[in-house]
Amino acid sequence: QVQLVESGGGLVQAGGSLRLSCAASGRTVSSYAMGWFRQAPGKERVFVAAIGASERNTYYSDSVKGRFTISRDNAKNTVYLQMNSLKPEDTAVYYCAAGYTRLASPSSRYYDYWGQGTQVTVSS
Repeated sequence: QVQLVESGGGLVQAGGSLRLSCAASGRTVSSYAMGWFRQAPGKERVFVAAIGASERNTYYSDSVKGRFTISRDNAKNTVYLQMNSLKPEDTAVYYCAAGYTRLASPSSRYYDYWGQGTQVTVSS
């Protein structure tokens, strides 16, 4: 089993930055694909970014491309999401996910473990 704990969420003004962290425990996730998803109030959970076992294998949704950066530190068993130029529409609960597949994927069905989420609120 893999446990995932997100942190780093909070309240920020539009144009600001936040860095989310996802700490994994229970197993080493260096060979897992890791993803970030988000869910805004009253909406479905949607894909944000993913990184494969290789750090060069990344995938972003069009809405965050160029503003968000996903990275991983295998020594710390942790994945990060650097979020810059934040917009009010980025407001959501952000979830970290881990999947056995080694390739980054935007599909939630490829992820086997999920964290509890961290709230990000961007004020205008």
